[in-house]
Amino acid sequence: MSGILDLLQGPLGQVITQGVGAQLGTDTSKAQSAMSMAIPMLMGALKKNASDPEKASGLFEALMSKHDGSILDKASDIFGGGFVNEEVVEDGDKILGHVLGEKKEMVAMALSKKAGLDTGSALNMLKMAAPIVMGMLGKQARRNNVSSPTDLTGIIGGMLGGHSEAQNEMSFIEKLLDQDGDGSIMDDLFNMGKKFFGR
Repeated sequence: MSGILDLLQGPLGQVITQGVGAQLGTDTSKAQSAMSMAIPMLMGALKKNASDPEKASGLFEALMSKHDGSILDKASDIFGGGFVNEEVVEDGDKILGHVLGEKKEMVAMALSKKAGLDTGSALNMLKMAAPIVMGMLGKQARRNNVSSPTDLTGIIGGMLGGHSEAQNEMSFIEKLLDQDGDGSIMDDLFNMGKKFFGR
């Protein structure tokens, strides 16, 4: 299985990143770079959700009922033409609400610091990336004949392939989501960023 980040390097990834870049008003290379950071962050959040039995059941149901990977087959329609389909962005916002909850803004801040985007653009990036990640996960779950929520954690962990930096970012977000909300978000981001990103 190729890692989910390998998707961004191929023709399909070009279509997606061009659409995302146009939507955000940035060039394709920066959009691709930011997407390569956003995806592991979302994977980390999904992995954390999959480790909680109740949230894992909800995630499993969403994958089985809706996110079957068909978004990837329709990428040209969704991400082409210089803008991203609004329904997909709205769906991404709902996914973020389920996966990140009240820490959605915190994760957007983390991405903005890492990718050099303003927080609003980083949040929109996450909204556009979320349906892609769910589609990839849904497709992989079907390939692996997943029949139980307990099987999701291993699949999510394996979808980043051998990308060590991406694995670090996934772990970074898992730890960020464990923060106690004591108000020192920026300190948390700074300290964790130094540890995981070598800054």
